[in-house]
Amino acid sequence: MAAKLRKGDKVVVLAGKDKGQQGEIQSVDPKAGKAVVEGVNMAIRHQRQSQTSQGGRLPKAMPIDLSNLAMLDKDGKATRVGFRMEDGKKVRYAKTTGDAI
Repeated sequence: MAAKLRKGDKVVVLAGKDKGQQGEIQSVDPKAGKAVVEGVNMAIRHQRQSQTSQGGRLPKAMPIDLSNLAMLDKDGKATRVGFRMEDGKKVRYAKTTGDAI
């Protein structure tokens, strides 16, 4: 199945503790159905000090389920994503505005 959400897309969180927050997708795991969004679903990870890096408690973005994310259209509103053919190519488009993404 084609990916409705991809790396670099601007999304908004629909459910969970971070509901309403916006961010950019950093990575997607289609097999698990999860994505890592910048600044969303943050957790504290403890890092041991090494010669090259300072140790401590570092915040890290954890994966969030794709079903809890929605794409942002040009107006900054949540939209669903559809597919259509344009000039022989399959393109994604925002269902609210009808604009190609």
